[in-house]
Amino acid sequence: MNPAPFNAAQFRELPVVGILRFFPAEQVKQLIPATLAGGLRNLEITMNSAGAEDLIRLACELVGDRGNVGAGTVTTVAELDRALAAGAAFVVTPAVVPEVIRACVERAVPVMPGAMTPTEILTAWRLGATLVKVFPADQLGPAHIRAVKAPFPEIPLMPTGGVTVETLPAFQQAGADAFGVGSPLFDSKRAAAGDWEWFTRQAARFVTAYRAGGASA
Repeated sequence: MNPAPFNAAQFRELPVVGILRFFPAEQVKQLIPATLAGGLRNLEITMNSAGAEDLIRLACELVGDRGNVGAGTVTTVAELDRALAAGAAFVVTPAVVPEVIRACVERAVPVMPGAMTPTEILTAWRLGATLVKVFPADQLGPAHIRAVKAPFPEIPLMPTGGVTVETLPAFQQAGADAFGVGSPLFDSKRAAAGDWEWFTRQAARFVTAYRAGGASA
């Protein structure tokens, strides 16, 4: 396995991960350039999307050295193997899956497991998580991030689910280190309408929200 190199500097500079789920290749060919034009640098293709491996390869071609392409919704080592073979540079799971986390650590692949409770978050971190995806973040909101950061300030957290342009600054000020964004950025109705310029504008809005939130934190 030769996974693509992960550019940690690019991730840290703009730690907003755009999550592509269930989009066909013809739309992905338009969506990725549009969001890159808006400033997005990190993309996740979920493994439960049809033709996920081909979509990861396509995304890697489109992104090139301008950012990072990862695989999401990875729940087994077999899925991990396929994702890495397709070129994924990082891995995201929807829950704490010890065997996947350990395999990523062994292969020096950044892994971002999904967790919600303090116990799950600490467990993921001790297994070797690069950062912990707090999912679904909209259920408890920024207050949950702030509360978890109190005992675990050293654990980087990435709220995912319910992160919008409007809520991102509040999550950031609560202590979030990265942000997973799905439908608020990749709107299926806009894609079906072919409104690609909207995606460029929306990506730019997320970039602005992140930078403004950091300035005021």
